[in-house]
Amino acid sequence: MKSRLLVRPLLFSLLLAFAAPPSLRAEGLPDLGETSQADLSPAMERRVGEEAMNEIRRDPAWLGDPEVNAYLNRLGNRLAAQIEGSPQSFELFALHDMTLNAFAMPGGFIGVHTGLILAAETESELASVLAHEISHVTQHHLARLINKSGQGQVASLVALAVAVLAARSNPDAAVGVAMAGQAAGIQNQLNYSRDFEREADRIGLGLLERSGYDIRGMENFFGRMQKFGRLYESNAPVYLRTHPLTTERLADIGNRIQGRRYKQVPDSLEFQLVKAKLRAAEGSAQDAVIEFKSRLADRKFSGSELAVRYGLARALMRSGNLPASEQQIDELRRLKAHSPMVETLAAELRLKQNDTAGAVKILRAAYAQYPQERGVVYGLVDALLMAHQPAEALRVTNDDLLSYPSDATLYALQARIYAALGQRLQQHRAQAENYALEGRLGEAIEQLELGQKAGDGSFYEQSQVDARLRELRQRLEEEKKLAKQK
Repeated sequence: MKSRLLVRPLLFSLLLAFAAPPSLRAEGLPDLGETSQADLSPAMERRVGEEAMNEIRRDPAWLGDPEVNAYLNRLGNRLAAQIEGSPQSFELFALHDMTLNAFAMPGGFIGVHTGLILAAETESELASVLAHEISHVTQHHLARLINKSGQGQVASLVALAVAVLAARSNPDAAVGVAMAGQAAGIQNQLNYSRDFEREADRIGLGLLERSGYDIRGMENFFGRMQKFGRLYESNAPVYLRTHPLTTERLADIGNRIQGRRYKQVPDSLEFQLVKAKLRAAEGSAQDAVIEFKSRLADRKFSGSELAVRYGLARALMRSGNLPASEQQIDELRRLKAHSPMVETLAAELRLKQNDTAGAVKILRAAYAQYPQERGVVYGLVDALLMAHQPAEALRVTNDDLLSYPSDATLYALQARIYAALGQRLQQHRAQAENYALEGRLGEAIEQLELGQKAGDGSFYEQSQVDARLRELRQRLEEEKKLAKQK
């Protein structure tokens, strides 16, 4: 899948301002320093990452699957919990792209292609790649790359982040988004140095081991990628283009593992279910059905029978064979498959059979058992809206926002709920919060202005809208001032 990179005006202006030579850099903008000054503030890195995330959420490859993203974040948080010193926050997300790649952006944002998840034969292998990327973040390698002596002009961290996005499927495309004569410099900096790669390997192995995963997962996965790259040099994994994988590097990983006691680590059911969900969505529905049926008939589970049956149920549902899909779900329940992913699938199937009440019943029970699961929460709210129960849906979102006040999806759902209730001021207010969390300040302000004109809010609600509108207008003015300083 090809990437369609959208660069909003603020990010474009930041890119130009930071990429300009020091003599042309505007006053008031953060100074990245000379090549000898490698440190950038965590706040600046986070801000750049957030700006880049605003762009990538608009990319056609953005998966936005709450269950896949929740799994990646649980895996990432398990690894990050082993980081020594000050805690670093991370946000992991999946992109629907069958190329083998993962990439880190400033501020702790890590993208993972679905192709890489499917290529991982064990959970430890997937964890090893994430541990490696997390280590790039903790060691501030992206920030250090732009200041590394001998790498040409000092480029913008923003420009580098944009180039990373453009290069996620095709590294050569990064040159096309590099501005102000920085193309060659940014492209050269996209490739991590051997020293940075070894450092990420070393630290990543430590995170992997302390998290309880099999450290041989890193050697196995990278070794397989190297063999694939040698066999198909013209179509080598994108990951190898930005993460140079040398024989010496693999030998170094092997030396660090040598002598360690072998530890067999079973894969989690969630890992197997996520892979099955992604596999069931690839290619034609009929091909997916044939693949899972074949694995089931041959007893070739490559992990879990539950995951194979789950994948088959999804593929059958996708093909329109709803009764057969229902049979697989019944079999999953007989085999005691305890997972929120099974419950959301069962509810989704009920909705496809126009059994809204049945879907609500399944999701209510799942919500009681898995109240923190984003997929369950979103599914329940959707089902309640379809069942014409907006008041109950509103209660769910209000309760959930107490624990997840920065969940943009919840605000989007809440806007739909208020629309169903006929509460226009609250509808626009909720939609404004959704836009604000996605970095779309202009659209958020427009929604609040519409809320002011709705005329159906209390004095207290109107005052809240007025106060929030002043706050967002001030933020937008600050961004506009920054955009003009170039």
